[in-house]
Amino acid sequence: MLFSYKICQVSLEQIIKNTIIQNVNPIGFDEFMDLALYHPTLGYYRSGLEKFGEKGDFITAPETSDLFGFCLARQCVQVLNGTNDILEFGAGSGVLATQILFELGRLNSLPKKYYILELSGELKYRQAQTINKALPELMDRVIWLDELPTDFSGVVIANEVLDAMPVKRLIYKNKQFYELGVDYHRNKFFWKIFDLPYQSDKTLLPNNVAEDYKTEVNLRATAWIDSLYKVTNEVLVLLIDYGMGRDEYFHPQRLDGTLRCYCQHKASENPFVNIGEQDITTSVNFSDIADQASVSGFKVSGYATQALFLISLGIDEYLLEQPDADKRINLAQQVKQLVLPSAMGESFKVLALSKKLSVKLTGFVEQDLSGKL
Repeated sequence: MLFSYKICQVSLEQIIKNTIIQNVNPIGFDEFMDLALYHPTLGYYRSGLEKFGEKGDFITAPETSDLFGFCLARQCVQVLNGTNDILEFGAGSGVLATQILFELGRLNSLPKKYYILELSGELKYRQAQTINKALPELMDRVIWLDELPTDFSGVVIANEVLDAMPVKRLIYKNKQFYELGVDYHRNKFFWKIFDLPYQSDKTLLPNNVAEDYKTEVNLRATAWIDSLYKVTNEVLVLLIDYGMGRDEYFHPQRLDGTLRCYCQHKASENPFVNIGEQDITTSVNFSDIADQASVSGFKVSGYATQALFLISLGIDEYLLEQPDADKRINLAQQVKQLVLPSAMGESFKVLALSKKLSVKLTGFVEQDLSGKL
């Protein structure tokens, strides 16, 4: 007798639904977001979907122009001494690592090792392909990690990492904040307010907002900062992301918070569709990050818009060095994308943290807003 077996793969939606059922109550949005983005096989960042660039769901600064990574390399030079390293978190397609290594080679200031902490096997493969295609002679310096190293010295880079960390979502009701959880009924996910008021001493919350005002708190990001301090020695940490200080983050008119989803370059505010096939993200509250950094022991060494950070590092000089007129025009368009307020220039910020370093960072010569955090 012949038997046929049909293998049915459980969907990510079914996995999250089962998690809610097993919990007997709604789950926190941070748990939902964690599963949607980082489930070991079906999560958005673990799958084989194209994510970066024109064919993906969003475009990052390194995908926009090589000049972004070249400028970051110039900032790294101030700390690299030939015996220390670079550690990049979530290296995406590997383009930024390639840009930084290329420019550091040109400046005769290569790190001893370039570590990449990446949890996605598929992205590790892409990163290796990208770096090996452009810089095969430097592949022996690149090492992939699955967890934080110990006693690390050098430069840590996290470009658009904090915004992808799972967050708790809150709603203001009767002069108190409550957590917004996720429930499931009749084949649909929906928001469900937890019974008890939200309480945490890890972040400051506003008290002058309207009824039903929504916002997010990123406790995982602050915990990550604390963990980073514990495993580093002499280090410069560069955090590049879209976000703002606390006053702007909790502006009374920001009624629906900062939650956004991206699929095929289209933005929405609905995390309950295209689960596992769309990015889910929130803006970074840089005041919370800076506060935690100071508590952990880091020094806040600079905070600026991406535009003025890149200008401080001489992004315009690359245009002057280009002799070909057509290439110079093309580079100028790329620079505009990186620095204009209407593009990435104002919405993206750069926060620098340091430990056991006394160097005055070139990237914050034109602007340092750390006093306003």
